[in-house]
Amino acid sequence: AGMNETAIENFICVIFNVSFMNCTWHVGRAASEDTQYFLYWKNSKKEDFSGCQNYINDNFGRHTGCRFQNVTIEHKTAYFLVNGSTRGQNIQSEDNLLLINCISNYIIVEKLTPPFNVTVNCTEASHGCKIQWQPPRTSHVKFPTCFKYELVIENK
Repeated sequence: AGMNETAIENFICVIFNVSFMNCTWHVGRAASEDTQYFLYWKNSKKEDFSGCQNYINDNFGRHTGCRFQNVTIEHKTAYFLVNGSTRGQNIQSEDNLLLINCISNYIIVEKLTPPFNVTVNCTEASHGCKIQWQPPRTSHVKFPTCFKYELVIENK
């Protein structure tokens, strides 16, 4: 339902600093300057949708994104709905179920904090070092096997 090519395009959400999330999108190709979009999201099918409280706007004042605080993705799923109107007519709505897992090909990503509690123990007897750390804090990943690390060791 709604006018053709008015639905949003290129929807993406980025989680950062553990609990902040920015979702952005491009305006539909046939959307006029007075088109207005509204974003809603929830963690599970049983919850009610929550509307965006802090929109990002383009030069025409159209909503093209949202900033969320205190975000927790509890069950590796999140449900998003974007709808709106233009010239008093409904636009095509866009709804997405985003799955979040270790290997994510979906449109939600998380910028991770660095690992913490890094310790290095070197011994002359073994001519080696043992390096340990805690995985980064994250909004949703509970399994340490989801992380892959790369070490750069400089010999000074």
